[in-house]
Amino acid sequence: MRVSAMFVSVPLFSIRSVPARVRLILSVAITLVVMPLLPPLPAVDMFSYTGFMMALTQVVIGLTSGFILQLVFASVVFAGQGIALSMGLGFSMMVDPQSGEQVPVVAQIYTVTTTLIFISLDGHLLLIQMLLDSFKTLPIGIDGIDKANIWSILLWSSQIFAGGLLLAMPVIASLLLVNVIFGVAARAAPQLQIFSVGFPVTLMLGLLLVWKTLPDVLDQFSGMLTDAYGFIGQLLRL
Repeated sequence: MRVSAMFVSVPLFSIRSVPARVRLILSVAITLVVMPLLPPLPAVDMFSYTGFMMALTQVVIGLTSGFILQLVFASVVFAGQGIALSMGLGFSMMVDPQSGEQVPVVAQIYTVTTTLIFISLDGHLLLIQMLLDSFKTLPIGIDGIDKANIWSILLWSSQIFAGGLLLAMPVIASLLLVNVIFGVAARAAPQLQIFSVGFPVTLMLGLLLVWKTLPDVLDQFSGMLTDAYGFIGQLLRL
């Protein structure tokens, strides 16, 4: 239950294009490999109250491990949406494979590139390893993520907005400055019809800024992944 719950919420495996049968096969295969290495399990009736609470605890541990990484990818989507609205591409939408929702194309570009970075850094393998190591620090039982850790997860969810703003701020600030310049020019010389050419200029400048700032965005994303794995290790007592 702990392993399968992690596959339900972890990025890359939780997308709709990955069949549930694949996630189930991976969960069973990893569980069969890990079972001989686990500490002795408590003798508890699975259909009792204690067995139900143990099962619920395992599901919460697995879901939480993948949910924290989902927050990192949500901040990337948030940054892409802010940039798309600033440069005038908010109307250009595509289906996000991670969430299945309609998101701007700029957010989709960021999602695809960060997913490739996540795979190249073996982020999914690292999370699986941390979850398997958690069977030693958090053995199977009723004890799991306590109330203090739940509050820390809720506080850490603010990284969606903080991280997204950090990723999008260079492009948004630059485009805001350009719009201010257009406004001043239109106020000083109304006959020039500045806003008739403002949209294509803003669009081209936004694409140029996205291309120039993409390496910095990927570096910031790697740092956010590092912080997320550190927080997961703290929750799993690794």
